[in-house]
Amino acid sequence: MSDFGFVKVAAVSPKVEVANPEANLNEAIKSIKMAEADGCQIVCLPELLVSAYSCGDLFFNSTLIKKCENALFDLLNFSCNSNTVIIIGLPVKVRGELFNCAAVLQSGEILGVVPKMYLSHSDGFNEKRHFEAGAYFKDTKINLCGKEVPFGNILFDVGNDITFGIEICEDLWVPISPSSSMALNGANIIFNLAASNEVLTKDEIRESLVCNQSSKCICAYIMASAGAGESTTDFVFSGDCLIAESGKILSRSDRFSQNSGYISACIDTHKLNALRRGSFSDNLRSCGIDTQYTRVNVVLPELSEIAVNQKYAPLPFVPDNELVRAKRCKDTLDIQCAGLAKRMTHTHINKLVIGISGGLDSTLALLVAHKTVKLLNLPEENVICVTMPGFGTTDRTYTNAVELIKATGATFCEIDIKAACIQHMRDIGHDIKIHDITYENTQARERTQILMDYANKEGALLVGTGDLSEMALGWCTYNGDHMSMYSVNAGVPKTLVRHIVKYVADNGDDKIAEVLLSVLDTPVSPELLPPDEQGQIAQKTEDKLGPYEVHDFYLYHFIRFGFTPEKLLFIASKAFDGVYTKEQLSDWLKLFLRRFFTNQFKRSCVPDGPKVGTIGLSPRGDWSMPSDADYSVWLENI
Repeated sequence: MSDFGFVKVAAVSPKVEVANPEANLNEAIKSIKMAEADGCQIVCLPELLVSAYSCGDLFFNSTLIKKCENALFDLLNFSCNSNTVIIIGLPVKVRGELFNCAAVLQSGEILGVVPKMYLSHSDGFNEKRHFEAGAYFKDTKINLCGKEVPFGNILFDVGNDITFGIEICEDLWVPISPSSSMALNGANIIFNLAASNEVLTKDEIRESLVCNQSSKCICAYIMASAGAGESTTDFVFSGDCLIAESGKILSRSDRFSQNSGYISACIDTHKLNALRRGSFSDNLRSCGIDTQYTRVNVVLPELSEIAVNQKYAPLPFVPDNELVRAKRCKDTLDIQCAGLAKRMTHTHINKLVIGISGGLDSTLALLVAHKTVKLLNLPEENVICVTMPGFGTTDRTYTNAVELIKATGATFCEIDIKAACIQHMRDIGHDIKIHDITYENTQARERTQILMDYANKEGALLVGTGDLSEMALGWCTYNGDHMSMYSVNAGVPKTLVRHIVKYVADNGDDKIAEVLLSVLDTPVSPELLPPDEQGQIAQKTEDKLGPYEVHDFYLYHFIRFGFTPEKLLFIASKAFDGVYTKEQLSDWLKLFLRRFFTNQFKRSCVPDGPKVGTIGLSPRGDWSMPSDADYSVWLENI
């Protein structure tokens, strides 16, 4: 498999028998085999799994400690026939003191032993009675199972900018956890071996901690917690296992199962490393963390493509959850309105001009303008809507435009552009029967000239309608719809535009909902070519470019994470499995890359407009790229 930066991990919670290392080892091996069959490269088991966590004062007994070491030796022998990295918890005696540890095993070797740094000693826990804190061991080696192995602060380097670290349960709950230091020192995957008991609402706190730490540290965070079989004398353990990636839960086990728990997920380290651009590395130099780590090299087993279970949403700009999606739509509208309101108050302009085509983008721009004038306590008629029928205008879009303007209470103006365009084409010697790019752009530039001049006449601000997806693909006429005085949709991708319009339709009054639903049901088109024989739209954008949902998918992952074309195609094949073929996705990716590179000159001089999400293409800060960059390297392997 190509190097796409994936690491597949498992968090398991085998059923245990308290103080029976041999039985616990057997259950651990069953779980490890399950992870291997699933294609996992690293498997993490809970805190003190070999002995069970709830042994109490039996930890004082040398028989239990010896049996734990014997079980670890047997696990080493088992691992000789596997390249899977195994992380398992057990008590380890070092220089006469007992430590709560995580041992890392692979192919018959102990790669390192990491002690718990902060011991639980409240809320019924009494770890300091049995263990010593491991915070003071740096660059230390111990003898375990007849082998000399690293002990203490350790980071495990996999190569390809992948490093993992380990902390144990309470280490996460302190104000500055060891994983924060590990992350600043390069770890992008953190494993936590836990024995976190259950009391009411603790599961919510635990999930919040895991999500927040993975978000702040921009890492993957994997927790495997003790479960079935632990003593219930004073505590109950649920086997809560979680895998998070940069603040998002990828997988979580069912709690309170009476059997062994198991979850797995693929970590995308390329994504994590991309997100660390910026202030992340500065924090290491400024916060004074000077922890010294022993570095241990690890070679992971190869990950097969079929084993990759990382899920990618086909609409990365649009949340799946209905409530979250509604909030996203509302917040986007609010951001757009706030930006436009500021521009109006700053320029002391209280009127807006918008060209209304009856399509999605101009509809959203009108909704933003309508909401903005209400926000500023201005009359609705201060929004001046100009509809400009041309050679490709259909009855459907014309009706949509007229009804939409009426529904919002805006001022209506109609200017037919056909005669002006015919005269212009005569002036430049272009045959009107030739429906080429000149024929199309003549109309687009005529409309923009009218809007600019009309805005001047009315003392108004011309509001642009083009969206982020069109800016990415260069799907606009240079010095035509490319230009405006403020571009309210500049940060909104086409896939989100559709959902915002639907949100307003669902939450507005009936008179506007009906026309908005008609707009949503109309094919996306610039309508610059004549209609077909039935008077329907003949020029459909997605017939030429491919689906906007695919281009938005490529745009998001290309800009946000800098993914290679090979990886873009790989994850798109997963996201759109059963919807589009790999050949289609490959063709559309080539088209996206060619258009994205060759149309940078249009983005280099776009008007101001509010940034809405994490992806922006403004040349003033979001995306700086030479207009002459060669795209051939990006097309080599797709």
